[in-house]
Amino acid sequence: MKIANVHTHVLQAALSQPFAYSRAWYDTRTAMVVEIETDQGVTGWGECYGPARITAAVVETMAPWLIGQDPLRTDALWRTIYANLRDHGQKGVVIQGLSGIDIALWDIKGKHFGVPIHQLLGGALRSEVRAYATGLYRRKSGDPLRYLPEEAAGYVAEGFKAVKLKVGFGVEEDAEVTRAVRDAIGGGIALMIDANHAYDSVAAIRLGRMIEQYDIGWFEEPVLPEDVAGHRAVKAALSIPIAGGECEFTRFGFRELLVSHALDIIQPDTCAAGGLSECKKIADMAEAFAVRYNPHVWGTGIAIAASLQLLAMLPPHTPPSLDPLAPILEFDRTEHPIRQAILTAPIEHARGMVRVPDGPGLGIEIDRKALARFAAA
Repeated sequence: MKIANVHTHVLQAALSQPFAYSRAWYDTRTAMVVEIETDQGVTGWGECYGPARITAAVVETMAPWLIGQDPLRTDALWRTIYANLRDHGQKGVVIQGLSGIDIALWDIKGKHFGVPIHQLLGGALRSEVRAYATGLYRRKSGDPLRYLPEEAAGYVAEGFKAVKLKVGFGVEEDAEVTRAVRDAIGGGIALMIDANHAYDSVAAIRLGRMIEQYDIGWFEEPVLPEDVAGHRAVKAALSIPIAGGECEFTRFGFRELLVSHALDIIQPDTCAAGGLSECKKIADMAEAFAVRYNPHVWGTGIAIAASLQLLAMLPPHTPPSLDPLAPILEFDRTEHPIRQAILTAPIEHARGMVRVPDGPGLGIEIDRKALARFAAA
C-alpha cells in the first residue's frame, strides 16, 4: 500500500453572534482537514489546529515527501518530515501541519488492520471518558455576572461534572465572575479557569489568591507560554494546580516544561503538538515526571475523535489504586457549525460522558457534502 494523494480542506463558517476570550473576538469558526488517499482505496483523515490557510500551505509543502510512501510507517514518515524542516519549523505551524498528516496516517493504519487506533497505541484502559464543558466566553451584550452563571448552571443540568471559565478580563472582574459561577454550580462540580496567557505572574498570582477559596480545579495558561519562570512562580505561590501547553510542541518542547517543573497538568493539543505519534511520546514522558496529561481540544469531530483515541489508553493520573483519577476530555460547547456537521454520526456526550469511537482508525466517517458546504472561498 502506497500514499497516492494528499488533499487539504480549508473550512469556514460564520457565527450567529461573536464571542470573546481574553485576547480576541471570534465571529467565524475555521478548520483545516487533511485527507490522505492510498492506492488501495483506504483514506485517512486528520486535522490541524492553527491558522487554516497557513497550515494548508504547510501540508501542501509536505505532500510530495509522502507520495509513494508506505502510510503504515508512521514514525519513520514523522521523523523524515520533521528532519526536512528542522531548520525552519521546530514549533508552530510546521508542527501543526505535521500533526494533521500524522493523525490521517494513523487513521489509515487503523482501517488497514481493522482496529481502532487506541488498540495500535497499546490498548484501551477505558471505553468512555468524562468530559468537561468548555464555554463561558464573553458576549457583546449583557452582564457577564448574569449570563455566565446561567450558562454554567446549564452545563451542570446537562450532566457535566466540570466546567471551564474564561478569565483574563481584569483581576477584580475575574474574581467576581468566578465567585458568581461557583455560587451557580454549587459544590461537587469542578470549576477550572483559563486566562489564555493574558496576565503576567504578578497579576496571575493576585487573581489566584483571590479565588483559591472557590476550589479551582486548575488555572490554565496564567502567563505567556514562553515565560517558564513565570509559570514556576505562579505554581509556587498558589495551591491551585497550574495547567498549560496548548502552545507547546513535540517531545522536545515538553521536555523543557517537564524538567523545569513548570506545570502540574500538561495540555498538548493532538492536532498541534505533533499528532498521535508525538503525543504518545509526550504522555510517556509526563508519566515519568508524575505530571497529569489532559489534552487541549478545539476543533471539529476529527480532533475530538483523535483525542478520544489517545485518552482511551492514557494511564490514570494517580498511582495504582481502587479509585484511579482518569484523564478527561475537553468538550467545546461554543457555537461551531462545522464541528459535528462533517461527521456522518456526531460525537455527543451523555450526562457528561463521551464514548470512545470503536470503529477502525479514528472510528468516524466524514460527510463529504458538509466539506463542500463549508469550503472556504
